[in-house]
Amino acid sequence: MLAGSAGVLPLFGTPSRQQDPESCTTDDRSATDKRLVISNWPEYIDTAEDGGTTTLEDFEKATGIDVSYTADVNDNVEFFAKVVNQLGACQETKRDMFMLTDWMAARMIQMGWIQKLDAAKVPNLHQNLISSLRGVDWDPEREYSAPWQSGLAGIAYNAAEVGEVRTMDELLTRSDLKGRISLLTEMRDTMGLLLLSDGNDPADFDDDDWAVAMEKLRKARSAGQIRAFTGNEYIQDLSAGNILACVAWSGDVLAAGDENLKFVTPEEGSMIWSDNMLVPNLAGHQDNAQKWIDHYYDPAVAAKLAAWVNYICPVEGAQAEMEKIDPELAESELIFPTEETLAQTHVFRGLKEYEARAYEGEFADVTGG
Repeated sequence: MLAGSAGVLPLFGTPSRQQDPESCTTDDRSATDKRLVISNWPEYIDTAEDGGTTTLEDFEKATGIDVSYTADVNDNVEFFAKVVNQLGACQETKRDMFMLTDWMAARMIQMGWIQKLDAAKVPNLHQNLISSLRGVDWDPEREYSAPWQSGLAGIAYNAAEVGEVRTMDELLTRSDLKGRISLLTEMRDTMGLLLLSDGNDPADFDDDDWAVAMEKLRKARSAGQIRAFTGNEYIQDLSAGNILACVAWSGDVLAAGDENLKFVTPEEGSMIWSDNMLVPNLAGHQDNAQKWIDHYYDPAVAAKLAAWVNYICPVEGAQAEMEKIDPELAESELIFPTEETLAQTHVFRGLKEYEARAYEGEFADVTGG
């Protein structure tokens, strides 16, 4: 996912911002204007190597669509701030698609800011989406969203510098790590892991459980255990030895290609999430966006992308295609997790508006966001 959310969420629930996506539309120019404007997270699409083509270039060649692709989603809340005024007023965002994490995708869909996909134009999505990503409560039929990639939040450490870190309590208290760890600004990943460390379920916790986890975070911060709260820039510091261990995303660690960097599922479990392709209201090239979704749900295309980004691939059949590209990656549970691995993963429950404001505010007070 590639970055976090460290601010207090603006109010989503004000009546003036709610939209009816069916009445906030524009003529689709896809047939006559072969363009597509996409915003995504950094380092989240393959680049050309050894003179080959990228999946984006393959899409452009196959469809004749010119893609304007920008990596300007660095943080869910930060990106929300870029588009909230337009979306809330039924105005163009000048984007045909952007990728946001589950909880933010759910909120935008609930606010009526996202256009419904035409199922007939994305057959690969409905045929090839892996079973673990079907039936999400905020978009059960995947009418509005299509997972781009999924990932795990756990612990990473530099084995050349320090011994294995197996639990969040170790990360927050071990003296050999003092001042040289980082946590994620993504509240739901960092706090989800802290809730798990106390034996609480991130999908079913109350204010008392939250308070215990927050106190653990405050104590570690005041003790000088934590060097920084970061987005995905932590990986450079981890490789350089500036930090020794951290809360990390699985794909970052695998893609770094550094044999000293180890990703660990904490003994208490890990957090799992997806970043989702969304078509906002007033997107002028919706049909072109649906062609993009269908393209990336072709198993061969999905495998080519996954071989580069190293996150959990959401496409059924991609593992068999990966065998042709890199048999070792085809066996990686960080890309193709088994049911046993998925059984150790947890999701963060949906928050009511007042909870989101309160929790984000408390978290920001500690992180400095």
